[in-house]
Amino acid sequence: LADIGVTTIFGVISIHNMPILDAVARQGRIRFVPARGEAGAMNMADAFARVTGTLGVCMTSTGTAAGNAAGAQAETLTAGSPVLHLTSQVDIAFADRDRAPIHDVPKQPEMLRGVSKAVYRMWDANGAIGVLTAAVPAAISAPTGPVSLEIPVDVQRSPALTPAKVHAPAPQRPRASDGEIDDLAAALLAAKRPIMWLGGGARGASAEATELHRRGVGVVTSTQGRGTVSEELPGTLGAFNMTPEAADLYATCDLMLVVGSRLRGNETRNNKMPLPRLVQIDAEASQGGRNYPVELFVHGDAADTLARLLDRLPETLDTDPGLSFDIAQARAKAEGKMRDVLGPYRVVADALSEAVTAGGHVWVRDVTISNSTFGNRYVRLAQPRQGVHALGGGIGQGVAMGIGAALGSDGKAITLLGDGGTMLGLAEVITAVEEQAPLVYVLMNDQAYGVIQNIQDAQYGGRRDYSKLAVPDFAGFCASVGMPHVRVTEVEGFARAL
Repeated sequence: LADIGVTTIFGVISIHNMPILDAVARQGRIRFVPARGEAGAMNMADAFARVTGTLGVCMTSTGTAAGNAAGAQAETLTAGSPVLHLTSQVDIAFADRDRAPIHDVPKQPEMLRGVSKAVYRMWDANGAIGVLTAAVPAAISAPTGPVSLEIPVDVQRSPALTPAKVHAPAPQRPRASDGEIDDLAAALLAAKRPIMWLGGGARGASAEATELHRRGVGVVTSTQGRGTVSEELPGTLGAFNMTPEAADLYATCDLMLVVGSRLRGNETRNNKMPLPRLVQIDAEASQGGRNYPVELFVHGDAADTLARLLDRLPETLDTDPGLSFDIAQARAKAEGKMRDVLGPYRVVADALSEAVTAGGHVWVRDVTISNSTFGNRYVRLAQPRQGVHALGGGIGQGVAMGIGAALGSDGKAITLLGDGGTMLGLAEVITAVEEQAPLVYVLMNDQAYGVIQNIQDAQYGGRRDYSKLAVPDFAGFCASVGMPHVRVTEVEGFARAL
């Protein structure tokens, strides 16, 4: 792992992974971050992978420990993060036999398959290099995702003949045919008001997408694709992708190029929002036309496909010169409406946006009202690896994600939390302190599951059953673990406190 460039492993030590972790400590080349729980460790590895664009690694033990990580790994799978989940297994003689040795879960492989892109087992110590050479490229090859590798504890303890040199595996990238790219170029050359929809699968094609934008193609992104083209540039809607202003704009466009996006239902009004005629690029063939019909599907790596497309296009496309202005106007109107909705919380949103933009910090968000209203769209991002959020909508992952993002970033991780989600990951605050993670937690504390209460008010006659939340004295908790803490009592003081 060290030889292929792994610098950090997140995990929890246990009797069934001690041989590996003892070796990590003796070797001294990889930093092990001891999380307080396996779910937190997986969230950290996920965020680390998203921010660095490299392989994240999570270490768990067998049985319950691997199960503890499963919910967080479901988020990793949803986000398509390249993560290697190193977990363990009971001795080979007992594995899969339901003989009840300690920590045995007879159906562990089936569980792992449900939350993994692929699952492998290391049957023999001398197969270590071979199975890693299979598992790592599976994680980092598009469509990227978490790969689980079981290593039985007796295999961990076995001697192995280690090769003198190990080369870092290269990702496998699907390559579109020349004919497909010719057809794509013809479609763009014929369009007068083309716009790109960039998803998470386009983040590795930031330079190519930015150049295509410069040549005259508008931009809108999913929340996962934010920053692929800087939101500071004119002619980009950012993630204001489902507003009335966006719908009006789409009605004037004659082509939408979808790159690395599933056009998820929560960003397209459950796939009912009218879109222009579509052409699509995706590294996963099965995504072609899945949520919307497309006139042309190009199966290929985003960066390679866009680079070859650019070779077939002129330096400036013959597109409507008013397109960029119309996009900027649509975004300005959408932002203006959001500021009106935010009311006094506009002060908070503006301070966070200024801090993230000016400092180039990572912007991490848990599922909370503030993120749903402004965090996913209003706080501007300029880089494709700058945003991390719970894409699958699961609450309580932000505390740990902030740590993984901070340890993978050159700056800080400004991390937006709600009190409900924080309670699920509270123990990982200790990990943040212990690891001296460069982050700031911004905790919105209304002592309730606020997003649930909003739904109860709107759809259930205001009956707020089960949504009130008892929380600790966070100042006292932070003091007990050595976490600096500031309480903001007046919204006007937020920017100064931040």
